[in-house]
Amino acid sequence: MSKKGKSAKRVKAEQVISPGPESPAEQTEGEPQSKPAKRMSERVYLKELEKLEAELVHLQTWVIEKGLKVVILFEGRDGAGKGGTIKAITGRVSPRIFRVVALPAPTEREKTQMYVQRYLPHMPAAGEVVIFDRSWYNRAGVERVMGFASDEQVQGFLKLAPLFEKLVVGKANNIILLKYWLEVDMDEQTRRLEARITDPRKQWKLSPMDLKSYSRWYDYSRARDEMFKATDSEWAPWFVARSDDKKRVRLNIIRHILSSIPYEIVKQPKITLPKRQKAGDYQEADLPLKYIPEVY
Repeated sequence: MSKKGKSAKRVKAEQVISPGPESPAEQTEGEPQSKPAKRMSERVYLKELEKLEAELVHLQTWVIEKGLKVVILFEGRDGAGKGGTIKAITGRVSPRIFRVVALPAPTEREKTQMYVQRYLPHMPAAGEVVIFDRSWYNRAGVERVMGFASDEQVQGFLKLAPLFEKLVVGKANNIILLKYWLEVDMDEQTRRLEARITDPRKQWKLSPMDLKSYSRWYDYSRARDEMFKATDSEWAPWFVARSDDKKRVRLNIIRHILSSIPYEIVKQPKITLPKRQKAGDYQEADLPLKYIPEVY
């Protein structure tokens, strides 16, 4: 493709991910903005999401072609919307390329390992994007607040994390690392956790740990603040996303990911479906198959 052709493709992609009619005005990264007057409508959300999903597919193709290695991690309080945001990102891409990692509590054996050791097998190879639904920052958050880690272990982690991440993004490994903290306010967290109690579809999300952590709002705030102070580095900064409006935060994060990883639209070969083979002597078999009831 000529330089002129590539340029045209890139401009088109940037136009696709421009803010929609209900999106807030552009702002300088790092500066908070006043909350929108109303929540985004479902119609506008789905329209904007469709555009961003197409761009995520272009990004996926670029990651494969260039052998990029990407890690995206999500942290935040219970009910902040991490799971829904991850589903929005991965809805239209390949699960073999965009892998989601949500580790359970460490086993007794894992508790004796080097702390980051159980995360290392999940790091990406060339052509992969790994999304951590909670990450090694468990030690600075839930493990600290709930007393699963000693103060000595927490302080050791806060010193280790920036060094570990410098190794991750360094020339030897060349991993693109994006760290997101989803910030939800008290009232919205309460509403979402109450919905988990009453909605059968969401009850699986509610754990005894959620209830304990809910009562410790300010313990989590202190832990979060110290985590930011110790681990918001030049090579692996934290990005904070307000998540009171689930639709907006999903779109904003996807757009930020797309703007943070330079990519181009890869020209795809023209594909046409081949002709089907002729039936020849094949006859539909009269098998005693059990069809499911067609209730709908």
